[in-house]
Amino acid sequence: MKTRLFSGISRIVMPFTLFFLVSPLFLLDASPALKKARLVTLWQPQAQFAGYYAALDRGIYAKHGIDLTIIPGGAVISPAEMLRSGKADFAVLWLASALRERDAGVQLINLSQVLQRSSMMLVSRKTAGITGIEALNGRKVSLWDGTLSLLPRFLFRKYGITVNEVRQSYTVNLFLRGGVDAASAMWYNEYHVMLESGIDADELNVLFLNDYGVNFPEDGLYTLEKTVRNEPQLTAAFIDASLEGWRYAFAHPEESVDIIIRHMHKAHIPANRAHQKWMLDRMRDLSGSKGSEHMPGVLSRTDYETLGREMKAAG
Repeated sequence: MKTRLFSGISRIVMPFTLFFLVSPLFLLDASPALKKARLVTLWQPQAQFAGYYAALDRGIYAKHGIDLTIIPGGAVISPAEMLRSGKADFAVLWLASALRERDAGVQLINLSQVLQRSSMMLVSRKTAGITGIEALNGRKVSLWDGTLSLLPRFLFRKYGITVNEVRQSYTVNLFLRGGVDAASAMWYNEYHVMLESGIDADELNVLFLNDYGVNFPEDGLYTLEKTVRNEPQLTAAFIDASLEGWRYAFAHPEESVDIIIRHMHKAHIPANRAHQKWMLDRMRDLSGSKGSEHMPGVLSRTDYETLGREMKAAG
């Protein structure tokens, strides 16, 4: 696999080229008849996906001619596999996951980059004395499986650090019980769970991995090349409606949290309003522009090519 992974950088550039072929289609009028479409997310309903649920409940997708069904993801649901198998038309994916799928032959296209910055962090108690990345050397650090571990492992290599890796589940219980020196967390999710468990922010040291020289963008919207070819108006309308949904969610946070909580209750998921509000606020922070190459909704070519090179080096 290593010999063919991202041959040169050309295989990575192709989705960019096709993306800019999609963009002018925003000018096309949506069909008056509602077109059915399915979006699969990375996880169950939560404010990480508030823009899509707001667009659904506020009739934004319908206004753009789309009868959208949102399929919640989860531990046993792969958005990329849902696209491959034809069970979904659009998906929320991390860029790293999309590049792996692209290299495996799945013709994915990035339609819009929702999160412009990585939200991943490594969190430790101040009593552990971990004030910088080098201080992790020799420590127990919990990492998630798969592409979620790509960024921390890259930084460990970059700084010549060897850690004792511990597999991290979807909770922070191991960290709360003192089982590891540092744990992986998303700024919009697990970090706030730690705070809500009773730990004060000033009791923690936080290392934002994005601060150490590499930005690995997370949530983006993807589809297959054949969907762009066969359903250009649907694709363009979906992008427009989704971005409008995010603008609405950020402009109406309390209502958007209400929408998310309704969907959580419908899915029989425990809902914490304060946590969902925190998550939505952080999503807004992470989706904002950050310099000329980080326009809202647009994937930075620099971030794209940097991640491709790092994945190639990692094999």
